[in-house]
Amino acid sequence: MAPQRDAGASSAAELPEYAGQYRLESCLGSGGMGVVHLARSTSGLKLAVKVVHAQFAKDPEFRGRFRQEIAAARRVSGAFTASVVDADPEGERPWMATLFIPGPTLAEQVKRNGPLDGAQLRQLMAGLSEALRDIHRAGVVHRDLKPSNVLLAEDGPKVIDFGISRPSDSELRTETGKLIGTPPFMAPEQFRSPREVGPAADIFALGSVLVHAATGRGPFDSDSPYIVAYQVVHDEPDLTGLPDNLVPLVLRCLAKEPRDRPTADELMRELRSVSALYDTQAFVPVQRTGVPPEPEPEPETLPKADPQPPGARPVRGEKPTGRRRRRAVIVAGAVVLTVAAGALASARMPERNTNVPQEKASRSAPAGFTAWQAKPTPGASRMPQCSYGGGKLFCAQVGQLAALDPADGSVLWRHAFADEQETPQEQPVLSGGLVHIVTRAGRWLEALDPASGATRWKMDISAYIRLQHTDDRVLLTRPDGMVTGLDSASGKGDWKRRMTGQGGQTTPDFAWFPGGDVVYATSTSDDGSQTRVSALDPETGTVHWNAELKGTLEPVGENSSGVYFSVNDDIRGVTDALVRYDPRTKTSIRVALRYPVPPARASVRGNVVYVLAPFGTLIAVDMKTQTQKWRLETSVSLGSTPVADDRHVYFTAADGRLLAVDTRKGTLVGQTPTRLGTESDRVVSDLSEPVVVRDRVYASAPDGTVFGVPADAPSIW
Repeated sequence: MAPQRDAGASSAAELPEYAGQYRLESCLGSGGMGVVHLARSTSGLKLAVKVVHAQFAKDPEFRGRFRQEIAAARRVSGAFTASVVDADPEGERPWMATLFIPGPTLAEQVKRNGPLDGAQLRQLMAGLSEALRDIHRAGVVHRDLKPSNVLLAEDGPKVIDFGISRPSDSELRTETGKLIGTPPFMAPEQFRSPREVGPAADIFALGSVLVHAATGRGPFDSDSPYIVAYQVVHDEPDLTGLPDNLVPLVLRCLAKEPRDRPTADELMRELRSVSALYDTQAFVPVQRTGVPPEPEPEPETLPKADPQPPGARPVRGEKPTGRRRRRAVIVAGAVVLTVAAGALASARMPERNTNVPQEKASRSAPAGFTAWQAKPTPGASRMPQCSYGGGKLFCAQVGQLAALDPADGSVLWRHAFADEQETPQEQPVLSGGLVHIVTRAGRWLEALDPASGATRWKMDISAYIRLQHTDDRVLLTRPDGMVTGLDSASGKGDWKRRMTGQGGQTTPDFAWFPGGDVVYATSTSDDGSQTRVSALDPETGTVHWNAELKGTLEPVGENSSGVYFSVNDDIRGVTDALVRYDPRTKTSIRVALRYPVPPARASVRGNVVYVLAPFGTLIAVDMKTQTQKWRLETSVSLGSTPVADDRHVYFTAADGRLLAVDTRKGTLVGQTPTRLGTESDRVVSDLSEPVVVRDRVYASAPDGTVFGVPADAPSIW
């Protein structure tokens, strides 16, 4: 392929034929910052690769912002964004590869086909509200939400371009600093006090995006960015052409003061009352082509409007900027499977599932166990989220939760959610003798009887930003740091305690490991240099000990030797070390990875930490000897959290494979066939980790199946 010419700021500059290992196939779009190309990974996944213009690559300030964009995109939830697959902010020409999402941008859609109708507008507002809710929960403020940063995919809108803005050579600046954004979609506080910009700024932008989608123009319109800035700060918005039933909501979004705007959760609730929103069809957008549309104005650096004293920092239920949450994503967002699930009544159904043949059942296996696979939800095409407890497998999919017999995969009962499109947000958890499941829409926590699937209690937890289960408690955290401990069996509160994060500005994250006596609360300083770790008694809320540890740390396991952490450099976008802290001696050891890897998932078995990074790099580090035992390149593009027993470490791949690696030698000893189903061009974002129970391993796949195989015989899988 001949090198393509840059259509952006430096049209004479030759673009490279490759970005890293990715061959650039065609141009998807061009702007002031760089060019986006279509490319493919080694396994054939379509990627969108952004290559920045050469002159900006020489600017250290721009490189710093580009690193921040990569770090932010990797933190956010996968359902509503484009997953970061790979990136190199340090290369001669910095680049970032994300999964390619078919569909036009909102700007393209409106330009080609005119404004959206009322039903489409409500769908768009609901989708963007849900996206912003998850983005804000991950501790990220987008700051540049606009029509060209919204992709209209078949399964709903996706938000892209985190942190990209015009570099420092913009002619619009002030003596006291630069204000960066796209004027028609910036909030008043972005002009008045940019250091205080929080999630409410994205809500303001959402209101402006809705007006553009409904009318083809913004609520504040002028050819001059200076006049637009004045209008945003001082004038009322022009909502002419917006459907009447959306005007009150959009007006609230466009309130001048951040505190007067609704949160994303509040928007979602109010939208339900506006119309029968959830009886909707997804957009069917035209496919993206290699010919870029006329570009939307790039972010501008603008002068400050009339200054005002900055208010108090908004109360934010976010992680510090140096913190990433334990991901359903290793990468920031991914295209989710198109889902279909029938609502089924709760009933005991002991019949054998015959929708899928029992694969490889005839091959030799340990005595008393025959490999099986089954489909808990006939016709569903989404990877089930499964866990084990009380002698059953509990598997959640869109619309329902099913209990399976781990011996043969037969369905014991199914429980339908009130809304058949309700999506379980996490794996089911057996806590307090009940099966707990968190669903996405409305953030309901539902506790079910493990014997029958009947609801024992249900709670609206939309007011909380953190949830952590233990064996018999649920810890719920509000944005102000108030933690409530609930009895898992009854749903009644036991205790309350206010906790603040590092610097007193953010609420901490919580982690608990099966069999543990304490919950670990962690919070990282804004610059990522320090992490505060607190051990909390889940029964009483008592803090047993506190520690200040160096770096951005994420708990990955515990045992009698201490608690283990991965060390994550969010600026460089890598996991580069492991830490073990012993609270008895108040000492820690740190083992640097020989070569840092992209943000990774990890788990602990004995003294060994197993680290799995994107593209399948699996590393075993012995924390006792402080050495790397082995490193294996498995070529898996996206993998689950690894789970180990004494002989093997197991993980699930996005294509439905279960892989087993020898814990001593670091060699691949077995893998199951791929189970992609009918939608093989889609990628799973929420990978359910394998479940190891004695001599068996259970896993799930994107085609909707759950399967069990013998743990001690991976060679026959």
